Amino acid sequence: MNRRTAIRNLMVAGAVSLLGRPLRGIASDDPPDFVIRSDVRLVLLDVSVKDREGGWVSGLSKDNFRVDENGALQDITVFANNDIPVTVGILVDNSRSMTAKRTEVLSAATTFIQQSNPNDEIFVLNFNDTVKRGLPKDMLFSDDIRQLRAALSRGFPEGRTALNDAIVDGLHQLELGKRDKKTIIVISDGGDNASQHSRREMFDVVERSPATIYTIGLFDTGDPDRDPGILKKLARLTGGVAYFPGNAEDLTETCESIAKDIRTRYTVGYAPPALNGGSLRRVHVRVSAHGRVGLSARTRLSYLYEAAANQNK
Repeated sequence: MNRRTAIRNLMVAGAVSLLGRPLRGIASDDPPDFVIRSDVRLVLLDVSVKDREGGWVSGLSKDNFRVDENGALQDITVFANNDIPVTVGILVDNSRSMTAKRTEVLSAATTFIQQSNPNDEIFVLNFNDTVKRGLPKDMLFSDDIRQLRAALSRGFPEGRTALNDAIVDGLHQLELGKRDKKTIIVISDGGDNASQHSRREMFDVVERSPATIYTIGLFDTGDPDRDPGILKKLARLTGGVAYFPGNAEDLTETCESIAKDIRTRYTVGYAPPALNGGSLRRVHVRVSAHGRVGLSARTRLSYLYEAAANQNK
């Protein structure tokens, strides 16, 4: 089994898992130079913690977290609480219905890039009737603000909306990234009237992906194409947040909030129990700390465990 196949066979939740090399910047119970064997699986959860007032909580340790899978307590073997660079995909709805909002969208997305970790690797997909890469064809990712601003500005609003296709394409491109954590940001009204992939096909890919998805819903009252429910579901399933800003100022603050949330999230990992066949497994994370009340953890709700193909070859 080659390394890429091994990575695909490793089912994770909320952050990338790696086989055959250390997890960069992530602490473990193993020695610093530990190597994860290709027959060992990990679930890595990307976890956001907030206090009662909604503020981000930093400085917690592994002992502050409890993880249940299908109701059974799991032993946490991987933990990180520092600002780890991520691979980020920004998916921008460029259909005709977004024409009036385009200037604000480009400005807010640029703000997100500026507030992100300078070592993040970022790509842009613009979508309407089809999905188009914003960066040049020979460039999968960039950390250059000028290149990314140009990627956001490529094209102009026209046509219909292929949201499902954009999410599928974005998640596939995330797999090519080198960073240990994966995130998608979707800016759209949530409607879809042009995709080749169905909603069920799109959600199948979401369940198999380690990515955290943040969604930003932009639409006017009475907009026939809006579908806030899909945007909420994408965020809820993957441990992200769905935002519905009311104006340009709120949109910029939303992008700043997403950048902050990404940079303050914890990575919590465990080895899931092996079962025959594939199954959708439910995950629940609890957090507590002495002298601090009202802490809450947000992560993805489930992940799809699949039996490793050719595991013994």
